[in-house]
Formats: sequence, structure tokens, C-alpha cells
Amino acid sequence: MTSRFNLPYSEVTPELAYLNRRAVMAGMAGAGLLAASGVQAQDMPKFEIKGFDTTETPNTFEEITNYNNFYEFGTGKDDPARYAGSLTTDPWSVEIDGMVERPGSYGLGDILSKVDIDERIYRFRCVEAWSMVIPWNGFELNQLLDLAGVEPSAKYVRFETLYRPEEMPGQRRPILDWPYVEGLRLDEAMHPLTIMATGLYGQELPNQNGAPLRLVVPWKYGFKSIKSVVKITLTGEQPVNTWKAANHREYGFYSNVNPEVSHPRWSQATERRIGGGVFASRMATVKFNGYEEQVGALYKGMDLSKEY
Repeated sequence: MTSRFNLPYSEVTPELAYLNRRAVMAGMAGAGLLAASGVQAQDMPKFEIKGFDTTETPNTFEEITNYNNFYEFGTGKDDPARYAGSLTTDPWSVEIDGMVERPGSYGLGDILSKVDIDERIYRFRCVEAWSMVIPWNGFELNQLLDLAGVEPSAKYVRFETLYRPEEMPGQRRPILDWPYVEGLRLDEAMHPLTIMATGLYGQELPNQNGAPLRLVVPWKYGFKSIKSVVKITLTGEQPVNTWKAANHREYGFYSNVNPEVSHPRWSQATERRIGGGVFASRMATVKFNGYEEQVGALYKGMDLSKEY
């Protein structure tokens, strides 16, 4: 059955195929793993590799979809999986306004017919000091911004989540100031690592993970990767993101992963990889979540201990 999101796969890719693919890319005994699993090379999906992937083993589909934060459905890690099934994601459109040449409401189907969807296996680091490795499907945000035509005076991009309390029970409570808002500097938004995710593991994006369209910025803490996006505004002023508005002492605008800057209530020097088990050793957190080579130049001259 053809996906309404036009993902470039004829069918869902098994997790085992992804793991075998990682083994091949890492120079491991991929052929032996394929033979042992019964997966033939000609049956493997064709992927375009752009050099942004990690060779770390992805978390399982079950782990990714059952342990996450999506406060619109509650504050528990399993609340999104329990309650997000009520969310209507089709039809879906994104309003793009502000400093753009072609403002308007962009239907998701129309967007996806004009962008290139590929696979990105990214590290994901939550500000709460847990982490995952997630195989996203999506397109570079710069492609969407190019469709709208960014004006030269624009400096920032503001994102807004759907506000629909009748389907998102967490929005019926004053947990945060709804709707959820996030923002990026324009050069961060245009960077090729920054994507709009439409799926994971070759499947359409589950509701609990931000369906049908979410931002993914892999060098920043996870709360920057706003879910279920319905509005994008190009502006000359730095947006006030939701968590900064809620507690500016603990959450900044940039929120780059940085083991050298502790959260006021915990260290960010290490992280707990989900799926590692209760007794697994904590891992050392790497600056910019391991993407410093690609994005470090964006912050040249900045004091990241103050501009956090």
C-alpha cells in the first residue's frame, strides 16, 4: 500500500535490516549477518547515504515509541503512547508566514511532493540526561523554507505545535503555556543536519513521536525538536521558546548539548542510553552530541556557558 506521506520505500523496513545496514556501513561482517538473518542483499531497501549518519546501533521501534516526552498528552514517559492515538493527523497543513515571499497554508501532501525524503540515523539526547539513537525519515528543513522563499531580513525561525485540547489531554492542564513554541537561528534552521521528520524505521511517524511532522535538530537537547508542527514563522526577532518562558534559569534559547554546562539540578557530563538495562554504565556526553565537526562553526566566538 502506498503511504500518504510518499516515503520512498515500498514497504516497512524491518529493524533487522536497519541493524544489518549499520554493520555494513561500519565495516563489520555485514555479509555474514545478512546470511544469518535470511535477508538477501537484493531485498534490502536502497538508501541515499549523505554522511550524516551515526554507526551506533539504533534503539528499537518499541523503545523509541514508548519512552518519550510529549507533554501535550501528559508528563509520564508512557503517556504519549497511551493517549496520542486520539490525534487526527490527516489532513494536515503548515502555515508559513512572516518574512517570506510566499506566505500561506502548505498542505503536507503538497510539501512532500516537492522535497527529498531520506533516512537519517541520529543520536538523540534529552535534557534529562537520557539518550537514544533514532532512524528518522524526513527532509532537510531548508527545502521547506526555500519553498516559502526566505526574505533577506529574516534572522530566526519560530515553530508552533498544534493546539487541540479535545484530542491532546495534556493541553487541558496548565503544565506549560500552550501552544508549544520553539525557535532556531536561521543558519541553524538552514543547516543540512536539521530535518523535518516524517517517519522512523521506514514507517509513518507515530502520533506519540510528533506525527505527522516534527523538527529534529540532533546537536541540541530534545525539547528543541518540536512535534506536530502546524506553523512556521520567519522573523527578525529571537522567539521566546516555551521552556525558556517557563523557566529561563534552567532552559536557554540555544540548548546545544554541552557536557561542560550543567543543568542547575543535574550534571550534563554523562547520559543514560535507553535500552541499556538498569545496570548499564552511563556514557560520557559529547559536545554538540557528537556533531561538533559539522556545526561548531555556527557558534564561533560565542560563550556557550552564558548563551546556553
